Amino acid sequence: MSAFVVAVRDGRARTGRLATAHGTIHTPAFMPVGTLGAVKGLGPWQLEQLGAEVMLCNLYHLALRPGVATIAGLGGLHAFTGWSGPLLTDSGGFQVWSLAHLRAVDEDGVTFRSHLDGAPLRFTPEGVAGMQAALGVDIAMVLDECPPAGAPRARLDEAALRTRRWAERARAAWRGPGALFGIVQGGVERELREREAAALAALDFDGYAIGGVSVGEPLADRRAQVEWTAPALPEARPRYLMGVGTPADLLHAVGHGVDLFDCVLPARNGRHGLLYTRTGLVRIRNARHAAEGGPLDPECACPVCRRLSRAFLHHLFRAGEVTAPVLGAMHNLRFFLDFMGDLREAIYSGRLAELAATVASPDPVPDDGATAGTCELAGDNRSTTLGEG
Repeated sequence: MSAFVVAVRDGRARTGRLATAHGTIHTPAFMPVGTLGAVKGLGPWQLEQLGAEVMLCNLYHLALRPGVATIAGLGGLHAFTGWSGPLLTDSGGFQVWSLAHLRAVDEDGVTFRSHLDGAPLRFTPEGVAGMQAALGVDIAMVLDECPPAGAPRARLDEAALRTRRWAERARAAWRGPGALFGIVQGGVERELREREAAALAALDFDGYAIGGVSVGEPLADRRAQVEWTAPALPEARPRYLMGVGTPADLLHAVGHGVDLFDCVLPARNGRHGLLYTRTGLVRIRNARHAAEGGPLDPECACPVCRRLSRAFLHHLFRAGEVTAPVLGAMHNLRFFLDFMGDLREAIYSGRLAELAATVASPDPVPDDGATAGTCELAGDNRSTTLGEG
C-alpha cells in the first residue's frame, strides 16, 4: 500500500507526497523510463544523483527477458536492478496498442507473440497483477486495452468497457505489497472518459491513470483528454498521465491536477543530441556549436553543464563517441526533473500561472529553426512500437 497526501493546491494543480515502502515521491513527479530495469546508458546511482525519486519499468519486456520467475528468485525487481527507490511497472497495455500485429485480444486477456523469437506470452488481468506482486513493485498497473487514435466510438467503448472489466478482476486478485492503479480509457470521447473515471473510482484503487493518450492523436485532442479525465478522478488519490510528454504537456497536465508522469522523450532525445535548455531546444550536432566554449545551459546544475562546453558535446556527438548519448540523456533527465521541482515550488508559492507565462511557446523551436513536435525524433511521446526507453 501507499499513502498519498496533498499538501498545497494552486487552482486545480496540487503538490504533495506519495509514500511507498521504498521511499517518498514528491508530486508532481516525473518518472524516468527504465524499460528493462535501467535507463539506457545510466546506472541507478546516476539516476539518484540526477534527482530521480522513482523509476518506471515495463512488465512486457521483463516478462520476456529475463522472466518474472528469474527476477523474483533473485530477490525482486529492486534487488535485481540495484534501484533502491520506488518502482512502477507498466502492465503491457501500451504493447496492446503498439504491437497490434503481434497480439490477439480476447475477453480473458492478451496473447502476444514475442518480438524477439515469436514465442507466445499470455497476459491476463490476474496474471499481470500476480507478476507485478512477485516483482515486489511499489506501484502496479492493471492490464488495459489501449485503442489506436482515430478508432470509432464503438471501438473506443468496447476497449473502455473491457479495460474496466479487467480492472475489476485485477482488483479482486491483487495481493501485492504495493499500490494498484486503475487505468481510464475512452479515447477522445468525453462521455466515455468521464463514465469510466466514475466506474473505476467506485472500485477504490490506490491511484488512477489516464491511459490511451499520445497514441497518434493531434495535440488538441491530447490536451482535451487530460482536461476531461483528471478532474473526474478522486481528489484523494494520485493521478498519473501515462507516456506524456514535453515540458509544455507536463505544465498543462499539472495545471489540471495530474501528479505523476513518465515519458521516453528526455532520455531518447538526449541520446540523439536534441537537448533541452531554459532558452529552448538545442541540436548540439549543428555546426554553430563547434566553437561555443560556454555550457549547454548556464542555469543548469547537472554534471554536464557544470563541467563541459557546448563545443565538447558537439565534438563527441559528431565523432560518434559512446559517451555523447549518455551525457545527453543525463542532461535532459536533469532538466525534466528540475522542471518538476520548479512546478512544485510554484504551486507551493501560488505562482503557477506566473511560471506558465515564462514558457514562451507550447513546444520550443530547435536552434536550427525546425518545428519541434511532441517527440521530435521518435514521432510521439510513447515512442517506438516496442515502447522501449
